[in-house]
Amino acid sequence: MAGREPVAVQARMTASDRARFVGTLSASPLGGPDPDVTVERVRSADGTERITLRSSAPRPLRVPVEVALGTDLAELAAIAAGTSGPELPAGVHESGLRWSGAAGTVTVTADPPPSDMLASAGLLRWEFELLPGASRTLELRTRSEGGRALRTVTRSTNSPFAQAHASGDEPGIQPLLRSSVEDLQALLLRDPAHPADVLLAAGAPWRCGPAPAEALAAARMALPLGTGLAAGTLRALARVQLGGPAGRSGMIPGPRRGAGTRLPPECTGTLATLLFPALLAEAYRWGLPERDTTELLPAAERCLSWLLTAVGDRTYLSDPQPGGPVRCETQAHAHRAAVLGAELLETCGRPGAAELRQWARELRRAFQSEFWIGDLGGGRPAAARMPDGTLAPHLAGTAAHLLDTGLLGGGRWAPGLLDRVQTEQLARLLGGPALDSGWGLRGLGAQEPGHNPFGHRDGAVRVHETAVAIAGLAAAGYEKEASSLLRGTLTASAAFGHRLPEMYAGERRTEGSAPLPHPAACRPAATAASAGVLLATTLAGIRPDAPAGTVTLRPWHTAPLGEIVLTGLRVAGAPFSVRVSRLGLAMVEEAAEGLRLAT
Repeated sequence: MAGREPVAVQARMTASDRARFVGTLSASPLGGPDPDVTVERVRSADGTERITLRSSAPRPLRVPVEVALGTDLAELAAIAAGTSGPELPAGVHESGLRWSGAAGTVTVTADPPPSDMLASAGLLRWEFELLPGASRTLELRTRSEGGRALRTVTRSTNSPFAQAHASGDEPGIQPLLRSSVEDLQALLLRDPAHPADVLLAAGAPWRCGPAPAEALAAARMALPLGTGLAAGTLRALARVQLGGPAGRSGMIPGPRRGAGTRLPPECTGTLATLLFPALLAEAYRWGLPERDTTELLPAAERCLSWLLTAVGDRTYLSDPQPGGPVRCETQAHAHRAAVLGAELLETCGRPGAAELRQWARELRRAFQSEFWIGDLGGGRPAAARMPDGTLAPHLAGTAAHLLDTGLLGGGRWAPGLLDRVQTEQLARLLGGPALDSGWGLRGLGAQEPGHNPFGHRDGAVRVHETAVAIAGLAAAGYEKEASSLLRGTLTASAAFGHRLPEMYAGERRTEGSAPLPHPAACRPAATAASAGVLLATTLAGIRPDAPAGTVTLRPWHTAPLGEIVLTGLRVAGAPFSVRVSRLGLAMVEEAAEGLRLAT
C-alpha cells in the first residue's frame, strides 16, 4: 500500500478453516507516527481472501494497492520436506491471473477487478479513495482444476457429529472440546460417487487427503460424538480393501510412514487393517445400527483373516511384512483386533472367534516373557524385536498403545498384553520425567541417545499418543500419572489457542515457558482433534453397551479437574449427558429411552 508493506501486528486462527491477519500503515503524507490505515486480511480454507482497508486519517486518502502473487505448484509433501520447484510464470485470465503446471491449473480472480495487471511479476493493482472513517474491501478467489475427486463437506451439510459441550471447574475443557468438534467438521471429506459416506482428511496443510490409519484412529476416538463418522469411514475403506493373493487379501492399503531414526518405515496399511475390526467392534457397543454392522462385518472378517494369515505359524506380527521388525505397538494393535474381533464375531454368530482368542493368548504369554527388558529400575517393554532376535531397548512413547486394549461388552476393558506388575511399571515410566515433558508424552525418552525434541518419532510430543496414554492409564487405575499428562496437555492446548496441533516440541516444561510449535505439524489434524474429544470424555469413563441397553460409568476417583459436565454426546443413537462431581461421582443427566446404568 502506497509503496510500502503494512506493518503486521497480529496473525491468528479464528476458526479451524479461517485465519485473520492485521497490519497498519501511516499513509497520510502529513501524518505523525500514529498509523492511520488498518489492513485486515481474512483468509479462508475455501480459497478466498478478503482484504479490508479502513482509514482513520482526518482527510481523504488516495491509496495505491498492489498484491503480488506467485506459485510453483509444488506438491505439499515436497514442501513439507523442505523442497520446492521454480516459480511459474503467470498469465492474464479474466479479472485475475492463471498458473499452469504438471500438478494442474490455478486461477486467482479479484473483485473488484484490478485497474492494472502485470502478469510477468504476478501483480494486481488498484487505486482506492478512502474517505475519513470509511473502508474498502477487495476479495481474491483461488480455484484449482484437476486433483482428487474427494470433496470437502460444507458447513451447511448435516454433520455426523453431535454438537457436544463441556463445562465445569476447569476452564480449558470447554474451548478444547468446541475447537475439536469444529476441526473435525472442517476436515470432513466425501466421495461424490458415495455422498452418504464421510471420512476425515489427515490434516491441513500437509495432508489434505484421507490417510486410512489416521481416519480410523480419529473415528474411534470420536465415537462419543456418534457412530456416523465411524460408519462412513469403515464403508469408504471397505471399498478399497484388497483382494487377490492370500498374503495381501483383506488388507486395507496404506503408505509407508517414517518411524524415526531407530526403526525402518512402518506400513500404515498394517495399522489400518488392524484398526478396522476394532473400530467396528467398539462402534457396535456405542450404538452403530445393526444394518451397518451386518453390512461391514464381512470386511472386518477379511481383516482378521489377513491377520492370522500374516502371522502364520509364528507368534508375532512383523511390520512391514514380510521380515520386518516386530514392533511393540503393532502387537498391541493386533492383540486388540483379535480380542475385540473375536467377541464381535461370536456376538453376531459368525465363526472364527476361537482361533483368534487362541492366538491372542499365545501372543500374550510370549510378549510378557520375550518383549520385556529387565533392569534394576523395574524394566521396560522393548520398542521392537529386530529380525535377528535382538531387542530395541529405547524407551518410546509408542508403548502407550499397550494400555489401549479396547471396549468389550458389559462395559469391560479388554485384557492387555502386559501382566499386572509390568502394567504398573509401564505406568511409572509413562508418568516419569523421561517421557512426560510437562506438555504431554514424548515420542522418545529424554535420556535416550539421539533424542530430538523436534523429532516426529524421536522426542516430539504427539497428541494422539498422549491422549491414548491418558485414557489407558486412567482405565488401568493409574490416575496420578494420567492426571500429570492431562494437565500438561491442557496447558499446551491453551498456549495453542485451544486448537491442538498434530505434534509439538518435546522440550521440558519450565516456569514461564510455552510449548514450541513443530514446523511440519498439521493444525487442524484429525487425530489431534479427536484426541480432544477423548480427553474430555475419558474423565467420565463412559463405557456403553448399546446392544445390551446398558452404559457403565468409570469416572476418575480423584476428579483432577473438579466438576465436569458433558452434554450433547451420543450413546445408542440418542443424546447423552453426564455430570462428574468434585468427589468423582458420576450421574447421567440425559440418555436414550431404555438405556440402563450398569454397575
